[in-house]
Amino acid sequence: MSELLSGEVWAGLMFPALFLLILAGIPIAFALLGCAFLFGLPLYGDKIGLQLYAGITQTASNFLLSAVPPFVFMGCVLERSGIAERLFQAMLLWLGRLPGGLALATVAMAAVIAASTGIVGAVEVVIGVMAIPVMLRRGYDKALISGTICAGGSLGTMIPPSLVVVIYASVANQSVGQLLAAVLLPGLLMVALFLGWILGLCLLRPEAGPPAPPEPMPLARKLLLTATGLVPAALLVVAVLGAILAGVASPTEAASVGAVGAVLLTALYRRLSLRVILDSLERTLLINAMILLIVVGGSMFAGVFRVHGGHQLVAELVVGTGLPQLGIVLLLLAVVFLAGFILDWVSTVLICLPIFLPILAQAKVDPIWFATLVVIVIQTSYLTPPMAPSIFYLRSIAPPEIGYGHMVRGVIPFVAAQLLTLALVLAFPALATWLPKALVTGF
Repeated sequence: MSELLSGEVWAGLMFPALFLLILAGIPIAFALLGCAFLFGLPLYGDKIGLQLYAGITQTASNFLLSAVPPFVFMGCVLERSGIAERLFQAMLLWLGRLPGGLALATVAMAAVIAASTGIVGAVEVVIGVMAIPVMLRRGYDKALISGTICAGGSLGTMIPPSLVVVIYASVANQSVGQLLAAVLLPGLLMVALFLGWILGLCLLRPEAGPPAPPEPMPLARKLLLTATGLVPAALLVVAVLGAILAGVASPTEAASVGAVGAVLLTALYRRLSLRVILDSLERTLLINAMILLIVVGGSMFAGVFRVHGGHQLVAELVVGTGLPQLGIVLLLLAVVFLAGFILDWVSTVLICLPIFLPILAQAKVDPIWFATLVVIVIQTSYLTPPMAPSIFYLRSIAPPEIGYGHMVRGVIPFVAAQLLTLALVLAFPALATWLPKALVTGF
């Protein structure tokens, strides 16, 4: 009994130690590895190296994680392909003359790019560099500009194929196809709420987002520009996401097809060069190494935490609250939201999910529904001040006239839209569970 209590005390100290290391400026991957080593010493002694090596072999043997490099490569190539510029022009043709047309076109473009890349952060930089100067020239409200760019960039978390979903599925041992299907309808709902807010604001306050002046253009020309800007990207999305949802290809195979498609699309747009390929490969290597090192650190951390009895401790604390099923779900989502202020999304999933899974099983919570809720909460924490990563990305590319105050004011309505999406999925679980079941049983 004393050993169990001692182990639980060690487990209880692991998270404070981890947060102290992170707040001290230690990279998250090394903070996870360091905590796993230090707190594993009382358990394994001089055999600590051999025991922690299991985290490396576990990561290396996880076939699902092999989908990460081609997805990242696809996103890196598409950033250089010119797809964003062509999409923006195509969206402006049809949305530009509406109130807030530039902002509407930006969100629509962001949704398509997110569906093409699945990389959190990359979408925001791509659309921000392009859309911010245009909206400033047209006299758009700076808060609206900021909120639009941050919200559009956050869609890389939610819109399939999302790397967040791929990592979540690998940790939870769930079907990637089912989880991608689960987040699809809530993701589209969130895009609709974003568009609705922009349109409503600019109808009430036309000066916040004046419509673009009319540009006479023959319909045939419009259709040609739309076809060359939208159709190739749509085909790429269908090839990748459709293959996964239909069960025709595994996530790794579909991601590889997407990577080849991205290269072909770049060649079609006459942007392909040896420099583009080398830069994309270099970025892919760096991003993939960062993600997988965090995965290894998270596996080691979770393993030591579990052996110390941490999972049992957390389960007893949660069950001991006497909360009903919905209360337990809300409590776990609150933990994810708060963790998102300190940790990146990979670490949040890797640390929280292994602890949550036994609790969810005991409470008989639908794992697909809960996974969708977690993805929405991760996206919300990505956008919520004061620690919003989306604002940090925006500050790196925004001109001096757009200040931190504009950014905070701009993202708040979009955070509200995300919380509304969360509330709707909580109230109507079928928003997350209907499509995965339909794909399995047939419509």
